[in-house]
Amino acid sequence: MVQPRPQQSVGAVYSISVAAERSGVGLQTLRLYERRGLLLPARTQGGTRRYSEDDLLRLGRITRLVRDGVNLAAVGLILQLEDENANLRLRLDGGDVHAAVST
Repeated sequence: MVQPRPQQSVGAVYSISVAAERSGVGLQTLRLYERRGLLLPARTQGGTRRYSEDDLLRLGRITRLVRDGVNLAAVGLILQLEDENANLRLRLDGGDVHAAVST
């Protein structure tokens, strides 16, 4: 469901507990969002989740949508469309109009 996001930051530095604390979202909720494909934190070689600032921004978007009454399936669709739109904008900004239109 989730495709690579444009300009994903490389600074995946926050543990799951810090991400939960900073976002006000519980640990189990973060794990649920990952299982549903809404959030894809980086992993260390040992498998520990590492969240970036971009992940926390995306988590904030998810939280607002859920708070507004959007179910998780619809949240996934909204995020997918937003990601596709951002990718198209990047292509258009880069002058690749043909590739942007043919996708």
